[in-house]
Amino acid sequence: MSTDQRMFVPSHPLPADRTGTLTAFDPGTRTLEAGYRVAPQFRALPVDIVFEKDVPVVLRDGVTIHVDVFRPAGMDKVPVIVAWSPYGKGQGTSASVMGVFGLVGLGNDIVSGLEKFEGPDPAYWCEQGYAICNPDIRGVVDSDGDSVLWDRQEGRDCHDLIEWLAEQEWCSGKVGMSGTSYLAVSQWFTAAEQPPHLAAINPWEGVSDVYRDLVMRGGMPDIGFASTLQNNSFWGKNEKEDILAEAERYPLMTELWQNKIPEFDRINVPAYVVASYSNTLHTAGTFRAWRRMASEQKWLRIHNGQEWPDYYDENNVEDLRRFFDRFLKDEDNQWEKTPHVRYSLLDLEGGDQVNVGAEAFPPADVTSTKYYLDGRSRALTTVAPAPEASAMYAVGANPDMASFVTRFDQETVLVGYPKAHLWVEARGSDDMDVFVLVQKLDAFGTPLQQFTVPNQSAMIHDLTERGGSILRYKGSDGRLRVSLRNLDGTESTPDNPVHSFDRIEKLAPGQIVDIEIDLLPIGLVFHPGEQIRFIVSGRSLLGPMMPGTREYVPANSGQHVIHTGGNHASYLQLPIKAH
Repeated sequence: MSTDQRMFVPSHPLPADRTGTLTAFDPGTRTLEAGYRVAPQFRALPVDIVFEKDVPVVLRDGVTIHVDVFRPAGMDKVPVIVAWSPYGKGQGTSASVMGVFGLVGLGNDIVSGLEKFEGPDPAYWCEQGYAICNPDIRGVVDSDGDSVLWDRQEGRDCHDLIEWLAEQEWCSGKVGMSGTSYLAVSQWFTAAEQPPHLAAINPWEGVSDVYRDLVMRGGMPDIGFASTLQNNSFWGKNEKEDILAEAERYPLMTELWQNKIPEFDRINVPAYVVASYSNTLHTAGTFRAWRRMASEQKWLRIHNGQEWPDYYDENNVEDLRRFFDRFLKDEDNQWEKTPHVRYSLLDLEGGDQVNVGAEAFPPADVTSTKYYLDGRSRALTTVAPAPEASAMYAVGANPDMASFVTRFDQETVLVGYPKAHLWVEARGSDDMDVFVLVQKLDAFGTPLQQFTVPNQSAMIHDLTERGGSILRYKGSDGRLRVSLRNLDGTESTPDNPVHSFDRIEKLAPGQIVDIEIDLLPIGLVFHPGEQIRFIVSGRSLLGPMMPGTREYVPANSGQHVIHTGGNHASYLQLPIKAH
């Protein structure tokens, strides 16, 4: 890769609120006896655990990182699960992690505090005959080198750690990976490096394209969460990658961003992938990776909540153990009879369905159906209107959106990939930032929403009223900067438009262009009489994805016009399941 494209800024030592009980550098081996608690609010250990702390591992370029290993005492050789991320390996007992658990409504006593943030808990896995390896990756805390953010360098580094682990006298030679968010993303990159001893992966919701998912979704420089990630992670002694400066300098797809897309066609290990419809940061990336990875043995489970409660749920942990028992211990437990896809259907009225089995996503009985926009009646119709019409809004006005609605007369199930194909025009500007949202309405026209976490307190209402979209599901959204509308002819499909983001095509006065916008995958049930609303707007309809992150201000002015009917038959394509 061209070295002049990657940019770095100084890192800083781990702050107090991210320092845990076991953070201090203290190499050595000790035994944590059954009943041990790292702090009173955490779960006691059910078995004796051998704790090897701050073990040095030398990577292929000579950089030394440090890892913590937790393994069951008294066992000969066991498989090991790696939790790879830039979050300090001793951070499980920190104020920041306990604060996140409190935010979503989880008790600290469901884990031992020995786990890495968003990673597998050694208390459970050691009892089941597994070791856990928590690394401080390149450039983080006491490890050497400069840290990078989600690129192929991380895959190479984790490859080297996996091969080192496989050679340890206590290791059976089988290595797996598990974890959510950052710990999921690192698995795409690592598996693509094909380390010989990597036997299975478990990515539990994570981006799979830094440009499209993190810094430039829809071609817009929405760096709110990227700023949070960069400025509140990667604590260390040297330098860390400056993704914010990179996004500003390289707003189009370059070699830098290509290097931050895993080589999906090289991922061939067994994979148990977990996704949701509601995580506005992770959903698109998780489904993209699922579709494109080459593994023949891959399973997808789509849950109906937020990833942290889902990851630590007892039943889900047991389900994951069956997967790892099969591929890390070679147990003949009939895991292969698990449906390749288990999806959820939300009704947003307390009647969600989960673990609906299928052999593909979308299921085989789903048909992509066009619902045409009618600018006169503001209806969605399955027949294209003959006369041309338009709907428009002025940027910054009230209202600053155009809605289209239809009512379902019979039970209707949407499951799969929605997309919007729109004919648009900018008046008073040469570009448009366009945001779209598919929303469920009840029979009386009231929008339906659903919290994704156990905490549904007054504070969570406030945090999610104009943001925090990962915590409250309001519908399937998408966005596109119109000057970046060019489609990638290689990757795009009839259901999944993919934009190349490699050229800028500004609009001329009076020019009407057609655009395709991918919306997040959906699994939604409409009962008879309920309605669907499709909204087009010049501002983000969900707000920032995380509480406390900066809201993106679109580069819009003038009027936005949506043309419908005749030669400009705009439509919303929905995945309709057969009755």
